[in-house]
Amino acid sequence: MQTYLTTEQLATRIHYDVRTIRDRLKDSVLLEGVHYIRPFGGRKLLFIWEAIEKDITSFSMGRGPLIPMANGGVARG
Repeated sequence: MQTYLTTEQLATRIHYDVRTIRDRLKDSVLLEGVHYIRPFGGRKLLFIWEAIEKDITSFSMGRGPLIPMANGGVARG
């Protein structure tokens, strides 16, 4: 079962300002369909806590996603 959080609830859990989540993290770090959904196609956002928690710990441990580069190398995202 997934835990859905409002922007305000997420801000409290990760100790970020609500505006920072909306303006800087949403659609750059937190991706629609992975970290949040728009129920019924509306404007309200519900964040998926388990996906966010997994990525927070992965990045903290230096295991962020690998991004393939044109020259054949990879970059950590």
